[in-house]
Amino acid sequence: MSARTLPGHTAAETGATDELRVGVIGLGFAGTTHLDAFTALPGARVVALAGQEPARLAELADTRGVEHRYEDWRELVARDDLDVISIGVPNDLHHPIAMAALQGGRHVFCEKPLAVTGALAEEMVQAAREADRVLEVAYNHRRRTDVQWLRRHLDSRPFGDIYHARASWLRRTGIPGLGSWFTSKATAGGGPLIDLGSHVLDIALFLLDEPKVTSVSAVAYNHLGAAGRGGGNKVASQRLDFDFEVEDFASALCRLDNGASLQLEASWASYSKAHEDIEVDLLGAVGGARLHVDNYSTTDTLTVYSDVAGAPTISKPQLRDPGKHHQSVIAEFLTAIDAGAETPEGQPRYVGHYGEFALHRSRVVDAVYQSAAERREVEVPQ
Repeated sequence: MSARTLPGHTAAETGATDELRVGVIGLGFAGTTHLDAFTALPGARVVALAGQEPARLAELADTRGVEHRYEDWRELVARDDLDVISIGVPNDLHHPIAMAALQGGRHVFCEKPLAVTGALAEEMVQAAREADRVLEVAYNHRRRTDVQWLRRHLDSRPFGDIYHARASWLRRTGIPGLGSWFTSKATAGGGPLIDLGSHVLDIALFLLDEPKVTSVSAVAYNHLGAAGRGGGNKVASQRLDFDFEVEDFASALCRLDNGASLQLEASWASYSKAHEDIEVDLLGAVGGARLHVDNYSTTDTLTVYSDVAGAPTISKPQLRDPGKHHQSVIAEFLTAIDAGAETPEGQPRYVGHYGEFALHRSRVVDAVYQSAAERREVEVPQ
């Protein structure tokens, strides 16, 4: 691999080596997952880590060989030798960190969602365009082996026109921390719809070849969360001394610009599932498919429906490799940076890699919440 530099800078200016220098912000599940993925991949080296828990910061930095540690993310972003900033923190911090990083000329890998609102997400995408830097979002579940297989299978249009799809991520008792930042509207932006629903929305739109959602009609409820139910390994009532500000269940009918429709559902808690599952159903004119992921299963998840000689048939592709979800999306992120480095000087380098697809998902989420609040169908800005 040739020496890598920040586009628009010389190797002498950046002190470039054969690796992109990465700073990771966040010490929880997302931040740790980003850290481990970057560490496992060639072509990048994590040189700085930031987070507010000193003991956890020291543990991760020591065990992953990260030299520079910061308790304030601003100090990490202020470094002038970083090529990439990776963001794995609560949702409301995505925007300020990404804006600082992009305006400083860094590429950004961001945990989903892009931001807590579509307006803030749009500012991030515009900043990426202006800086001509890659802005990638961790929609890692589309990188599952079963999803990738189904996407390739759809290339030959085996189901004819797909006129309707259903996508859901439903939990029995999975509110991620009653009273934590997840249940605050200001810090999270919403509940399971923005947390889990955005993932299955991404899977569905990816499989359908990226149609645009034009309008939504939605409902949202918080009967369980507001009563202290659904946060843990069982449904149990407990008194709350805080406000539960987000939904625990949302459902939306989405109209697509190709004439098809999509039913989207997400719940953190409901009296419906034994554990947790992800489902995507595709209904076509001459066939269909179902993805059913039970409690994060990786095998026996796909069913394909068709007719053979006029008789209904069912087949189940046998896929053994679960895939490396975050590692795959980060590998694609690094590839996009490499590809842009070969673009002739003076031309935009990263067209199509400014986070545009994630912006559309943020706008859809906004429209779902607006529709549920106003009890009417809402158009999605394009």
